[in-house]
Parts: sequence; structure tokens; C-alpha cells
Amino acid sequence: MNLVKNHFSVVCIALLLSAAAYAQEFQGQAYYFSKTSVDMDSWGGRKMSEDQKKQIANRMRSMFEKTYILTFDREASNYKEEEVLEAPGAQGGFGKWGNSFSAGPQYKNIKSQQFLQDQEFFGKQFLISDSLSKLDWKLEAETKQIGQYLCMKATTTKTVDEFDWRSMRRKPKSKETEAKKDATATSVSEDIELPKQIEVTAWYTPQIPVSQGPGDFWGLPGLILEVNTDKTTILCSKIIMNPKEKVDIEAPKKGTIVSRSEYTETVKKKMEEMRSMYGGRRNKRRN
Repeated sequence: MNLVKNHFSVVCIALLLSAAAYAQEFQGQAYYFSKTSVDMDSWGGRKMSEDQKKQIANRMRSMFEKTYILTFDREASNYKEEEVLEAPGAQGGFGKWGNSFSAGPQYKNIKSQQFLQDQEFFGKQFLISDSLSKLDWKLEAETKQIGQYLCMKATTTKTVDEFDWRSMRRKPKSKETEAKKDATATSVSEDIELPKQIEVTAWYTPQIPVSQGPGDFWGLPGLILEVNTDKTTILCSKIIMNPKEKVDIEAPKKGTIVSRSEYTETVKKKMEEMRSMYGGRRNKRRN
């Protein structure tokens, strides 16, 4: 009971401190660094030397380490990857593949409950249109400081998108699985698995009283500054309140409009094509 009272008191103090700012029309920009950890051993890394592991990790860095900018006001936000100059050849191989499965710029409108995602997939432009997915947040009593902001802890569980490569992992091999193998190629879906749900821990600050956050995370009584989910950590490194140059927070309009389920079906079909091509080439090499 004391923990709950202390939590409530801290929230009230933070809200009072930010009341003046909230009373005015304002805009902010939050910079986030996202990093996904990868266990190289689980992906056949035991057969590679340490130098080989480092080379592959460097090639995959553009997939696993990204910087994003969240531009927000009291009602809406745009969340997109920060544009950086790539080194020559950096987008080949893993980087090119990863970009096709990485989320594109996202627009969230808290008032209208609208979610839009500008998504390019293997050269075709889509506009994913959906309502905001609601997370059942549990507000915790724990607090911590992130930069100059006092943050509160919240937890929830989240259903994993079936093409979220950040949570993909190679299935553990059993003797039974090995015994069933034959000379034909094994499909990607047979080697890779995804958890159905993952635990999420978020840290939000009532000092910036907007219900926004990175990616598809939102719905807390303050800006989300940190998210820990499965193997990925998203951490806010810088916040600019009321920048001199205002940015229009507009909903994207380009691309073929599809629902989330329609887009998922499109990706599934493309994956089936890729598996068929891969299996055909492998069988030709065997023959």
C-alpha cells in the first residue's frame, strides 16, 4: 500500500511540475537508439571462428542498431529512422534484406486512434492503415532517472508480429528432428520460430504529459523514454522541447492502402516465393 501511495505522490509532483508546459501548445522531438542483441552461437556460430562472427556482426549492424526520431505534440506523432549516410556496399546482403522487414515511418494519432505505417517491401510501396493497438499496461511503483527526467515503470505483454525478425530464433534441434530430415531443402519456417507473446517493460515520464512513445508503443500517462522487449532495447538519448523550427506532423498518404492483415498476407506470399526459389536452386546444385 505504501508503494502505491509513494508512486501516486511522485506522479502528482511530476504532473504539477509539467502543468505549465502542458497548458501551452507545444511540440517535441525525442531521439531513440534501438539495439537488438543476437546470439551468434544459436545461428550456427559454434562452427565459426571469432573473427568470422565479428565480420558477420559488423555486416548486420545496420539491421540491429538504429537511431529514430519521434516528433510529437499532444495528439499525434511521427516516428521514423534517422537518415544517415551509408558506407559503400553497406546496404548489400543482410542490410538490404533487413530493410524489407524493418518497420517504416509510423504515424500515431491518439485523438482519432489512427495508426499509419509507410512501408516499402521489396520495391513496392504500401500504406498500412489500422487502429492503434491497445496494450494492457500495469503501472508499477518503481522509478528511475533517465537524463533529467524522472521515469515510472510500466509492464505489459505484447503479441509478436509474425514477421518481426528481432524476435526470431533458430529452433533447438532434437534427435527426432534430425531423424526426420531427408535430402530435400528445409524451409525457413521449419528452422525459425517466434514466441507468441513477449514481456515488455517501459519507462515513461509524466514530466512530458503526452501518451506517445517509440514505434507502436503508447498509452501511458507520459512520454515513453525506454522500452525493453525480448532482445531489443529502445532508449531515448535526447529530447528537444519546442524546437525553433516546427515540423508538420502529417499522416502519410503515399502507397497502396492495405490493412495489417492484408499486408501480412502479401509478405507471406513473397516468403513462399523466396522459399520455392531457394529450394529449387539448392536441389539443382544437388543434382
